Amino acid sequence: MTFPRSWAAAAVLAAGTLATLPTALRAQEAAPPQILFTNVNIFDGYASTLQEGMSVLVEGNLIKTISSGAIEAPGAKVIDGSGRTLMPGLIDLHSHLLASGDQGLVDIEANLTWEDLALRMAGMARLWLAEGFTTVRDMGGACGGLRRQIDQGIIDGPRVYPSCAWIGPPGGHSDMRNYTMPQTPGVSQVERLGITANVNGAEDVTAAARQNFMQGATQLKIMQTGGVASLFDPWQLNGLNEDEIAAAVAIADNYGSYVGAHSYTKDAMLRALQMGVKTIEHGFMFDGDVAALMEEKGAYLVTQMTSMAPGLAEIGALQDPRTAYKLQTAQAAFRDYVEHVRAFTPKFGFMIDCVGSPENCEKQIAYEKWLHAEFFGNHHMLKAATGTAGEVLALSGDVMNPYVEGPIGVIQEGAYADILLVDGDPLEDISVIGAVDTWFDAPDRDGVETIRIIMKDGVIYKNTLD
Repeated sequence: MTFPRSWAAAAVLAAGTLATLPTALRAQEAAPPQILFTNVNIFDGYASTLQEGMSVLVEGNLIKTISSGAIEAPGAKVIDGSGRTLMPGLIDLHSHLLASGDQGLVDIEANLTWEDLALRMAGMARLWLAEGFTTVRDMGGACGGLRRQIDQGIIDGPRVYPSCAWIGPPGGHSDMRNYTMPQTPGVSQVERLGITANVNGAEDVTAAARQNFMQGATQLKIMQTGGVASLFDPWQLNGLNEDEIAAAVAIADNYGSYVGAHSYTKDAMLRALQMGVKTIEHGFMFDGDVAALMEEKGAYLVTQMTSMAPGLAEIGALQDPRTAYKLQTAQAAFRDYVEHVRAFTPKFGFMIDCVGSPENCEKQIAYEKWLHAEFFGNHHMLKAATGTAGEVLALSGDVMNPYVEGPIGVIQEGAYADILLVDGDPLEDISVIGAVDTWFDAPDRDGVETIRIIMKDGVIYKNTLD
């Protein structure tokens, strides 16, 4: 293609004009924007009390200054918090933004095309951001493409730490084939789309793990045990052998990252931790022995509380009689979970783990916020979804971590400016971050009214103060 000469001349003229701009003026134009929050009370991601009467200066995408006194920033946009709480954006450590169907996992294989899944994923990303989640760790399904589109501003959504394909054995929780499908790689839609990887042996695990990292994974997810919201895997299944787990850990180590394991039973958790797994996902048979080994290995427990809820049987993913029976036996086996977490206090991360429709996920998010706080207290819930969750994100290391300019999940100088400004004190009233004490009967909503500002990476996505 040949451009008109006038375009070329204009470009040369513009370049010459830019070259003659005073240095100070060019530097001023290049200076990152500043936003100054004044008169706010800070929850920093860890403390059990608020820092009152504070000011926070955001410069570009980072928090530059935090002070109890005035901050001089003459060019900054000033937001008067009027005594509201300024806190880190929430982190969901176990989401499935891509792998979601109206009837759960079966819907993904049988009833949804790649177009359905992609568009639903974009909607899910916007939903999570509207609920105050500025970061998610997607633990199966989404890969580097979602993160790239969000980071480029194509769609709105949280930061994404993707795991890419679930890695698990045929007949396990990652296997979404029906009974008539042969054990052939790629025969299942979810395998073709890179949502799952069915593996037999350490060599298969190695290949799947390398593929995931090539596609943009920041960590790996293995399906060590069976689950409930799937058809033919007993939840008690300890489906991966030691050499298979070790292979996943070895590849993650090569990339400076880590492995998270979907793991229900005590034996499975102990096996995973001994092999070097760093996050136990769900971990419903957690006890003192597991707690001791987790502390020794520097590992984390990440669990959704809705698995303990009486209304769990009503979700779409559990309507098949086979899954309903598994749920009954699982909940009976997990009855001591809450008591054990209270007693042994593991490092704990917050998760939603919704695989349903956007409407149902919105309600599940609200209920999970409330139920976690109901079981363990407001401070535990807030810390699990901010400071501690940020520690888990950092396990992906300096190479695979896409966000290394500062820490995430805290309000401190040098941290990413992922910030919520909320009415009231969430340490006293968890509803101000959108927690609701009912699940399916909760009213529909478009975001959380009491979350007045949502900032991610220094950009304000919601502001109802203006």
